[in-house]
Amino acid sequence: MKLLTRLLILFVLAFAGLQLFFVLRVGAMAVLNPYSTSFERSQAFQLLQSTGRLRWSQDWRDSAKINDSLKRAVIASEDDGFSSHDGVDWEALEKAWVKNSKAEDRASKRAAQLAKNPARPARPPKVVGGSTITQQLAKNLFLSGERTLLRKGQEFVLTLMLETFLSKERILEIYLNHVEWGEGVFGAEAAARHYFRKSAAQLSDYEAARLAVMLPRPKYFEKLPNSDYLSHRASVIVGRMGDARIPK
Repeated sequence: MKLLTRLLILFVLAFAGLQLFFVLRVGAMAVLNPYSTSFERSQAFQLLQSTGRLRWSQDWRDSAKINDSLKRAVIASEDDGFSSHDGVDWEALEKAWVKNSKAEDRASKRAAQLAKNPARPARPPKVVGGSTITQQLAKNLFLSGERTLLRKGQEFVLTLMLETFLSKERILEIYLNHVEWGEGVFGAEAAARHYFRKSAAQLSDYEAARLAVMLPRPKYFEKLPNSDYLSHRASVIVGRMGDARIPK
């Protein structure tokens, strides 16, 4: 019993120490630009393993040097309540939960119908996310890509830390400088150079919208630059950009 108690105490202390480490890291980001994220390092290592070369294109740009069009496009496409919520959009999470549950039900029914024909495996259900920009940043900065309740819980804690210690403008600035926009392409400046041969400050509304639409699946759309979906969705986002509120 004493051993169990000691182990429990050690676990609690270790957890508290980890949270303190995260608090210090997040607090420092109020004045220091993070050089890299956990996600970027993971992707770079995977590329190094698969290709034998390190591919990492990134160039930090302060918020003032990123066109407002891109900020509006990303907010309109990824998180239209970004400027007003506390880091978690509970309504979006609820909608995503309902959609995913229905998708799983449909997938189960298809699997039952195809059970007699193993040559046609059932397609996995399409999972819809409900993460905000702050949650995505929390995950990319510190966490792995695994999907567990423990990791999700830590993501919520980190989201709260980011919202507590950083302004919305700073959160968006860090996000835009580190989000993935293709294989080895990270941040708005690298993306603008990679796709349009211009700086992030020079992007047009439509170019910004195309980049924003790529975000859920950047590597996929990098290989399909002429995708009809990408063009159509970008046009829709252009129409919504006027209502997107940029935090100041």
